[in-house]
Amino acid sequence: MSDVQERAVRWSKALIPTLKENPADAVAPSHQLLLRAGMVRQLGAGAYSYLPLGLRVLQKATNIVRQEMDAAGALELLMPALQPVDLWKESGRYETFGDLLMQLKTSGGTHVALGPTHEEVITDIVRGLIRSYKQLPVTMYQIQTKFRDEPRPRFGILRTREFLMKDAYSFDANVDQLSTSYDAMYEAYCKIFDRCGIPYVIVEAESGPIGGDSSHEFMVPSSTGEDTIIQCASSGYAANVERAEVGKIDWPAPANPDAPAYVSVSTPYKRTIAEVCKFLKIAESASAKLLVFLADGNPVSVLIRGDHEANEPKLRRAFGAKTLVAADPDSIQKATGVPIGFLGPVGIKIPLMVDQSVAAMPTVVVGGNEVDIHFTGVVPGRDFVLDQVGDLRNAVAGDPCPKSGAPMTVSQGIEIGHVFKLGTKYSKAMGANYLDDKGQEIPIIMGCYGIGVNRIVAAAVEAGHDSNGIIWPLALAPYQVAIVPLQTTNPEVVALTDSIEKCLVEAGLDVIVDDREARPGVKFKDIDLIGIPLRIVIGERGLKEGTLEVKWRTDGAAHNVPVATAAETIRDEVLTKQRAEAAECEQRKIARGVQSS
Repeated sequence: MSDVQERAVRWSKALIPTLKENPADAVAPSHQLLLRAGMVRQLGAGAYSYLPLGLRVLQKATNIVRQEMDAAGALELLMPALQPVDLWKESGRYETFGDLLMQLKTSGGTHVALGPTHEEVITDIVRGLIRSYKQLPVTMYQIQTKFRDEPRPRFGILRTREFLMKDAYSFDANVDQLSTSYDAMYEAYCKIFDRCGIPYVIVEAESGPIGGDSSHEFMVPSSTGEDTIIQCASSGYAANVERAEVGKIDWPAPANPDAPAYVSVSTPYKRTIAEVCKFLKIAESASAKLLVFLADGNPVSVLIRGDHEANEPKLRRAFGAKTLVAADPDSIQKATGVPIGFLGPVGIKIPLMVDQSVAAMPTVVVGGNEVDIHFTGVVPGRDFVLDQVGDLRNAVAGDPCPKSGAPMTVSQGIEIGHVFKLGTKYSKAMGANYLDDKGQEIPIIMGCYGIGVNRIVAAAVEAGHDSNGIIWPLALAPYQVAIVPLQTTNPEVVALTDSIEKCLVEAGLDVIVDDREARPGVKFKDIDLIGIPLRIVIGERGLKEGTLEVKWRTDGAAHNVPVATAAETIRDEVLTKQRAEAAECEQRKIARGVQSS
């Protein structure tokens, strides 16, 4: 509930520029509805202004985040958006972050960047302030505007160049302390998203350019989400596509030495899998593609089924490499002597790893290591070695679960939070050390925990809307109750409006009175579009009958309550709804096996 106000807001005095039609360039439901509901307004590509209604929602999400972070023992601070690029070079992340880093020079010639994240800055603070194990553990957080030079900003506030983020960082003396800090943040995230009323899935994740070795993402299922979630209903396993493992796939061993020899086939000007398979009249799943990467600068290769995609994080781990990038055409030609489009595993001279799906194929079509040539009938294990076989690709629907072996499913989701165990990646690079009880200098162990606050708002709309507009949970709604007096000059209507308004405001509810001189239908459509959870209609006809009309946004029909007890009845309905949402949060805690607090 919000702080008690003296009086509810009057619609006629508010800035609520609703739109009847969807803007032409808006595709995602959240983008369409936040614009139509008068909550945001686009300034430029990836940059949005939050109008009064939208700002109220953003502030409510921010307050929930802050309250739960404080309750988890994290200390709030505020770090500058401008960061010296030298810090990024010191951490070794300047090159890996790439073009996403927005850079500029100050009038004095200093090279700076607008912070997309603050690992370097917080590490710099800690290395100057923390020297002893007695000062650990500590977790600090901020809620700050971040900047990334997103090449394709889209979907409204879901993918922007400027965004509001909560980022927290834990500093610990040992792995046990890190696990405790990580678990505290993990549980705080669950409480935050439970309180926001957002449906979410927790998935195993890759750490990406942030670094680290353990990571979970909090995803909101959505058809417009840009992240792919792999799940198993049988075991409960869930991971994003970058991290998802494929269960073991058995392959024939040993290969049949008496199988017919492979055949060299001319495939003029056919370089891609699609072109080759169409020319040979076979399914892409009957072929395999050989890809070349540079692992720490050294050429390596991987053989993946034609209809699958290589998973670079898996490959990086499989080759034991710190860095892994796709090789350019010149590097491929130099390493293999063959141009792109005709590479194959038979006689390959550079290190080769084979995905288990290819190893399980009795025969496969591959490149012939010669221009315009492919081989058909190639037998894995006979015509090329299977010394290095593993799970090296992105999981797809129907793949076996690594835990249960049952088929997995694929869905789309929106990432709203991410937690990492960073280890000593930054502390070692930047000299953030502490003295233990023996006086030895040891790198501090770190964790990183981020929430996209804007994304909470967008994800809530993606998860809660219908053909009439937004359906906000009570905790995020810009106003929880809309009172609609139909005759604003009738003293009885005005008096009852004031009475109900006073009761609800004193109960701590956010109330708006629609005092506009407009038709009831216009008012009702706007209230539904904005997504105000409860609508109260007060009119002369109802007063004659001794009732007024109450309708919840999620209900199909309205119901009447007696005028004599209307204020208390409506207040109790809202408070009961709030208690029900709190009880749902508690049940989700129990389902996660977490003790109630």
